[in-house]
Amino acid sequence: MNSTPSIAQRIAQGLAKIAIAMRHDAWRGAGRRHITPTQAQILDLVHRRNSPPLVGDVADALAITPATASRAIAALVRKGLLVRGRAQLDRRAVSLALTRRGHVVARELIGWPEVLADACGELPEAEQTALLRMVMRMIRSLQDRELIPIQRMCVECRFFAPYVYEDTNKPHHCHFVNAPFGDGELRIDCSDMQPMAAESRARVWQLLVNGKPAAGKCGDSSEGALP
Repeated sequence: MNSTPSIAQRIAQGLAKIAIAMRHDAWRGAGRRHITPTQAQILDLVHRRNSPPLVGDVADALAITPATASRAIAALVRKGLLVRGRAQLDRRAVSLALTRRGHVVARELIGWPEVLADACGELPEAEQTALLRMVMRMIRSLQDRELIPIQRMCVECRFFAPYVYEDTNKPHHCHFVNAPFGDGELRIDCSDMQPMAAESRARVWQLLVNGKPAAGKCGDSSEGALP
């Protein structure tokens, strides 16, 4: 008789099955536009950025090889969905921007994760918040093992200060918008994210994980401020 898989193994099995559903939905959505999921991810990446990303950033952001990124970008340019330009800060670097048609296609493809969002939406709000924190912890672990690129999460941002308020619904502070917020508002991909100093990273993370009595002040606005 086979031994019962550990809890961690069963969670991994479940996540793998969810990934299958997402891949199927991604292929179906992209296929209608005659583009691949990788090409669609690039369109989504460019669409979500506040400023045109560099060609060199695409491979890192999507955890694909530079050759794969180059082929996908070239295909999108041929299809009239992307244009190449010169970066503002470094005229030698090549940036990417969506064409008018590219914006239309990108907006249509934003709905990809909705198949999963709908499933998550069936959970009670408290369970959604707990799941969000768990997902962020898993992402953090994968980042630290260099299996995925660094994500633009609140918990990696210099503007993030955890547990500085007594209000259990909104215990954290964002110095970028200068406002309190709660666990349910933590972001996994924030366009305003700026990486915190390396020496603050582990300290802020432990504070978020373990919690801390409110200190009654927000701390400094730099380096993932601690009170």
